[in-house]
Amino acid sequence: MGIFDMFKKKPQAAPRPLFYDIVCPYCFSKFSPEEVVFRATHHREDDEDYALSEDEPLNKYRERFGLDTVYDMEAILRPQDFPEEHRIYTDHVVTGLNDRYGKITRRRLCPQCHNELPVTAGQVPSNIISIIGASQVGKSVYMTSLIHTLQNTTADHFDAACMPLNAEISRKFRTLYEEPLFERGDLLASTQKERMQEPFIFQFVFKDENKPPLTLVFFDVAGEGMVDQDYLGLQGQHIKNSSGILFMVDPLQIRSIREKIHINMGDKPGEWVSQYDEPRDVVLTMFGDFIAYEDKGKTDIPTAVVLTKSDMLHSLKDEDGEYIKSNSNIFNNVVHRKNFDIAEFQNIDGEIRRFIEKVDRPFKGTMDVYFKDTAYFAVSALGSNPVDQKLQGVVSPIRVDEPFIWLLYKLNYIEGREAH
Repeated sequence: MGIFDMFKKKPQAAPRPLFYDIVCPYCFSKFSPEEVVFRATHHREDDEDYALSEDEPLNKYRERFGLDTVYDMEAILRPQDFPEEHRIYTDHVVTGLNDRYGKITRRRLCPQCHNELPVTAGQVPSNIISIIGASQVGKSVYMTSLIHTLQNTTADHFDAACMPLNAEISRKFRTLYEEPLFERGDLLASTQKERMQEPFIFQFVFKDENKPPLTLVFFDVAGEGMVDQDYLGLQGQHIKNSSGILFMVDPLQIRSIREKIHINMGDKPGEWVSQYDEPRDVVLTMFGDFIAYEDKGKTDIPTAVVLTKSDMLHSLKDEDGEYIKSNSNIFNNVVHRKNFDIAEFQNIDGEIRRFIEKVDRPFKGTMDVYFKDTAYFAVSALGSNPVDQKLQGVVSPIRVDEPFIWLLYKLNYIEGREAH
């Protein structure tokens, strides 16, 4: 070692970039902050640049989700059409325009779909977590239970808040999902087949301002949409530009389990679905689109494989633990506070990996081939099995937020804790 080497400074953490690429949480296109456009805050009949008109990109987006066409929108303004002194910057990102009439707009839109962007877009990383899975796996119920849990308990344990992106999403989530399930005990109807549902977008915002908000995007898509090319294109974009994935798997998708579980509600109509997609087929359909183009044909996006409806597995447990031991961790709720409890995680991850390996080796093999960074979880969004589309008791979710907390840990939002 030379004498000068002794005085070399330790490598510094990489400096924070001046701005970050934006991923639109509506259409998932990725772009630089200088590409954003703005919506004027007023209109004028004597100036065609500021006249009301139809916004075609926005209506094209809305049509895809079965939303009404909107007419008479204010004009779209492009920052590059304005002199530098008319642009308003926050942290090196253009966040406002002072138009030719001296009116300021801060309504920043995605240049592709013209939906309004989150306030912090471009100033912080666009960390988006996607919730995906085939038809019938209970995505809507899981999403409702997860968001409810994040809002009411988990956020508090991590000095954060979980909030809908806007008032419209807040209202829809409460009236269509949260109130029916948590207040009336009604199981949510299966997603309508004709239409894709507009994404539900929430932000997990930390009190520590050094931590950027985390965006949670959920598509409630009918299973039939899985083969729709338009949908698959959007889903492919969605997955490719995500920072983390929650991939739902229903035990009833796995043929060997389906045959073993004789659910006590038996032959009641509507409880069993005749046609399930095998988990491996879902992986091949949903991920083949974009993983084939990744480096070495694998993705390094951290992916939590979430076995839903874990309360159904009670009927598989026995002392020998051929599938699941009687004292399995699966059935115990666990609360992570401040840190991610690594020992608890290793127990559940190991147990579910072994279980999946035993009951559906092709699926496990496919995950191993396509994904570099996976973890396995079991959750029960409700805590018990509904009968005739009605819950029999209070909703008491089990381990429902654990996959999300693992992603917080993987994305360096929180630290892990080894020992109790």
